[in-house]
Amino acid sequence: MKKIICWTVLGCVLVMHLFAQKTIAIHCGRLLDARSGKILNNQTILVKGNRIDSIGSGLIGDTTIDLSGYFVLPGLIDCHTHVLLQADITPEDYNVQLLKESIPMRTIRAIGSCNRSLQNGFTTIRDLGTEGAGFADVDLKNAIEKGYINGPRMFVSTLAINNTGHYGIKASDYSWELQMPKGLQEITGADEARRAVRSQLEHGADWIKIYADRAYYETKEGSYRSLPNFTTEELLAITDEASRSHRKVAVHAMTRDGIIACINAGVSTIEHGSGMDDECIQLMVAKHIFWCPTLFINDYMAEGRAKIGNNMNMLFRETQPALFKKAIAAGVRLAYGTDIGGYDWSLPQAKDFEYFVQWGLTGVQAIQTATITAAQLLDQEGNLGEIKKGAYADIIAVKGDPTQNIQLLQQVKWVMKNGTIYKDEK
Repeated sequence: MKKIICWTVLGCVLVMHLFAQKTIAIHCGRLLDARSGKILNNQTILVKGNRIDSIGSGLIGDTTIDLSGYFVLPGLIDCHTHVLLQADITPEDYNVQLLKESIPMRTIRAIGSCNRSLQNGFTTIRDLGTEGAGFADVDLKNAIEKGYINGPRMFVSTLAINNTGHYGIKASDYSWELQMPKGLQEITGADEARRAVRSQLEHGADWIKIYADRAYYETKEGSYRSLPNFTTEELLAITDEASRSHRKVAVHAMTRDGIIACINAGVSTIEHGSGMDDECIQLMVAKHIFWCPTLFINDYMAEGRAKIGNNMNMLFRETQPALFKKAIAAGVRLAYGTDIGGYDWSLPQAKDFEYFVQWGLTGVQAIQTATITAAQLLDQEGNLGEIKKGAYADIIAVKGDPTQNIQLLQQVKWVMKNGTIYKDEK
């Protein structure tokens, strides 16, 4: 009997040894400490499972990856994407997707968008609205987590919310006898606002997204204004209901008419903000609000929209550099967000970094908007956005120094997400 027990114990020890987690040692030529902004030389990252076990010199793992000729940094975070959109410069571009493509077809196309994002080095995204594709973003998120498809870690907002009659597809553009699909969930009144938030959270929303203003225009004095969408009671119902479930609210808002009301109601992030003014900036700093300015998409859309009579993006193009510089000088918390999907997924997802550097940030500061600051926006500080012990093993590498040439982030050569390699072009 003693021999049987001994052999059983020995067998258990052998099994435990065989199935012990393997470690991966990644030898880095140069490594960015995203928190401090320092660049470290000849460091090794030790990965165990899906987490970073340690960082130092001379570490040894069961498997070795040689990135000694590369610049290594944390996986990037895009805080504003639309994986279920495939570019919509004009309302017609948008309507075609909602009217001529089924949600299954749009979801199939979104699988490609998710994979492109990961190949671009964006290992995490916050996807802000399915634009008429229901809760398909939750399906995509779950499919990625289960390993059915490749893609970034996703934080999703499902339908997005606006009030009745203020979002495409416009009924007035078609026969009034038709019940046209909508790009989001419409509400009227505080009770419907609460119901919409509850429904979206029930279906798996990580964030609540709202559209705060519309009909943007330039005043005679040269400032920008718009028509607000929500009543104060509706806004307070949305933010209160979200906070009850420990969720936050992201806001599409262009001018003070949407921005100030939403900040006072308790939202967490302002998306776009292309026509904000000094009071908006001061309030954002005071309330610690994150700003995702989405700069490249404005240029992408400007001329096409001007051709159909909408000149606002052209006006924003002229005033955005000064606005950006004023906001960062004031201390606005800048988080990287592109609105890709609004522009074509074949175009660079890292393009906005160029604007950041041209308009005043250093290369390191620009990268921090998509790492440390973006992780703070997502309440994932310590998990995402930096290479440190205990963080998820989300790691990318480029050839050359992106802190000196930010365009190198458009040429990511190696991608690891959650401890698994998804791209290796070294």
